[in-house]
Amino acid sequence: MADVTYYVALPFLQDDAGAPVAGAAEECQSSSAALRRAELLSRAAGCIGAVAFSRTGDPMIGEFGDAQLLRKFGNVPDDLSTL
Repeated sequence: MADVTYYVALPFLQDDAGAPVAGAAEECQSSSAALRRAELLSRAAGCIGAVAFSRTGDPMIGEFGDAQLLRKFGNVPDDLSTL
């Protein structure tokens, strides 16, 4: 199977200690849709920010490359490598 690119909007919330934690990721149809959704999520009640990113790989074998950050909105961690 050919590689597939997924576009994702990921909100960030604060835990009880005030640290940012990732919320539920939302798959989007395109990079522009992921950007719009991440911007909206960053302004939603309880959210402190959001990111839009893409990830390309082969879903049949479960191999994906590193996520490519499209844009950050609001207050999100600088290091997103653990996501």
